[in-house]
Amino acid sequence: MTTKKIGVGVIGTGMAAKPHALALNDLKDIIDVKAIFSRNKDKCNSFATLYNFKTANSIQEISENNEIDMVILITPPNQRLELVREFSKAGKHILMEKPIERSTKNAEEIVNICENNNVRLGIVLQHRFRESSIKLKKLIKDNSLGSIYSVQVNIPWWRDQSYYDEPGRGTYARDGGGVLISQAIHTLDLMINLVGQVDEVQAIAKTTSFHKMESEDFVGAGLKFKNGAVGSLMASTSSYPGYPESIILNCEKGSVKIESGTLKINWQTNELEEFGETSGTGGSADPMAFPYDWHKNLIKNFALSINDNQSNYVSGKEALLVHGLIDALITSSNNGKMVKV
Repeated sequence: MTTKKIGVGVIGTGMAAKPHALALNDLKDIIDVKAIFSRNKDKCNSFATLYNFKTANSIQEISENNEIDMVILITPPNQRLELVREFSKAGKHILMEKPIERSTKNAEEIVNICENNNVRLGIVLQHRFRESSIKLKKLIKDNSLGSIYSVQVNIPWWRDQSYYDEPGRGTYARDGGGVLISQAIHTLDLMINLVGQVDEVQAIAKTTSFHKMESEDFVGAGLKFKNGAVGSLMASTSSYPGYPESIILNCEKGSVKIESGTLKINWQTNELEEFGETSGTGGSADPMAFPYDWHKNLIKNFALSINDNQSNYVSGKEALLVHGLIDALITSSNNGKMVKV
């Protein structure tokens, strides 16, 4: 018996669309891209030609296409709310780029809209789908490392001023903020997925002299987790020339470091184990310098969930946790005191 392919519509052909297109073309055995749409018609046509996709003339054309089961939204955050209303009412499952929206209030509205219309909402937080992340998650779940005592998160990335010169980038009106919501959100989501929810934070968020922008390009913070662990965070797009982000967990039976797609375990028995392969993560001046395999795994899992009713993807409700953490970090910096998440 042949399983029906999942019909997909894609909205947006900007910088973040490339790994999606490459992944979709690798998944032709389970996915059929029915149409793509962008408000920039020339850009849409060029993108469609490059990746051999068909184009749609409007959002409505995609929402009314009964052969489309799910849509992938790769638009800026300020364009999401109305698109979600349109597609969820049409019964389309929605996979969207991070963040959900610019504010947690709007993000919660999007989650509720999808729940009320009985459609799935997945968020592209692909760092969970790296081989090293999956391995570490299993070690923690199996209690192989024992209790987690402390956490160190380091995101020393770099962006040229030209990156922020694009109209709207790094503004609250379009993006909802700076380094936290646009870059660090991936690593913070993975941290929460591995360690658990953060309870309290004390942070400083500033714009360095490297950039002229509305929001923050540097954040330093102390973290207290609900399970009793403590941690530190440094997130930046002002660390030239840009270095791989990392998470270090200091645990009862050893310490682990996840960085550039690799996992290193230093057991208390003095044994060392390594997993995964080194890869780019987008931390340098080229934001897209990373493999598309993680997108491929994420898209595949979301698409398959439509037929088999599984939930091996990052749901909108799950992603609200990292939105709440980002809100707390900014509030703490603004108020100059420790804040509950």
